[in-house]
Amino acid sequence: MAVLLAAILPALLLTATGAGAAGRAAAEPEPVVTLSQKEAGKGGEVTVRGKGWHPGTLLMMLICGQSTPARGVIGGTNSCANAQGRAVTTDGKGAFTRKMPVTEPPVPCPCVVHVATVTGEQVLADAVFVVAGHPVAALPRETGDGRLAVLAATRLEGDSGLLTWFGAPPSRRLVFTVGNLGSAPVKDPVFRVGTAHGVYAAQWEERQWRGTVEPGRKARIELPVELTAGAHGDYQISLKYGTKVLAEQPWGVGRPWGVTLFWILLCLVVPAAVFRIGMAIVDRARPRPGRAGGRRRPSPRAGVTARFPKPRSAPSAGKAPSPGTTAAALPWFTPDSAPSEHRPTTKGHS
Repeated sequence: MAVLLAAILPALLLTATGAGAAGRAAAEPEPVVTLSQKEAGKGGEVTVRGKGWHPGTLLMMLICGQSTPARGVIGGTNSCANAQGRAVTTDGKGAFTRKMPVTEPPVPCPCVVHVATVTGEQVLADAVFVVAGHPVAALPRETGDGRLAVLAATRLEGDSGLLTWFGAPPSRRLVFTVGNLGSAPVKDPVFRVGTAHGVYAAQWEERQWRGTVEPGRKARIELPVELTAGAHGDYQISLKYGTKVLAEQPWGVGRPWGVTLFWILLCLVVPAAVFRIGMAIVDRARPRPGRAGGRRRPSPRAGVTARFPKPRSAPSAGKAPSPGTTAAALPWFTPDSAPSEHRPTTKGHS
């Protein structure tokens, strides 16, 4: 019985796994894009319909040249008419309908209407479209038999320094491992690193890695990634080799609070300094008290202070004041001119 269970159990697990994968595949259909017309001239209008997308997903619609659904958009969004693109959000069933103007892309056709997700995992779909009157050229040939593929999850390494806190450009290293699945070596491959923020399309920059990846071998690659000064928020870093996007990595960049602190201090210090300077000017310009006609009047403190003698108590009735006492009590009289009680008067006396 145990031997029978050991033989049946792996088969049951494989069946369950296959059923689960089939169920997920059936539950998540591939996104599809259809057009109201396959050809239109510049200035016209085309209705784009889609289904099979995730509900509530923000999508970007572009008319791109030098592209086919099989090879994708060669040259990335640089081959698209970005200024005339349109954004649309899918409904609860993952479908949408939106009109967009027909415009000429910056590169020759063959052209497609390119629909891709703006945030999150990149999902895209293309529909063949002909821009009437626009030049048509052959697609560039694929050279080399080497094919690179990412074998492990990408990651961003590095830390933000003190200068980044004050607005310096944030920088990281995009680290990933690639393997050569082709039959020819790949020497000095040129990758393209894209940086997307919000609803804007990714900005691509070329990064060349010096080295050779032999067929059947793998290599660890590090590419520098740098944002603009003062950048903050949620960014999406994409890695592309040729026309194929190999990996995507989200990057949350913190706000440079040092810049905010600097402006707060500047708003406090500058008004205080202006106020101090203004008060100093006013203090120098205002007239001084005690000046008239350019001459400085003496201060009351510098003049002569009037002094009055302290009052003396009246002499007692039984004691007559002496001449010295009277002179001391009345300093404005001299002893000779002071009236005397013994001096006879002419009135009433012979």
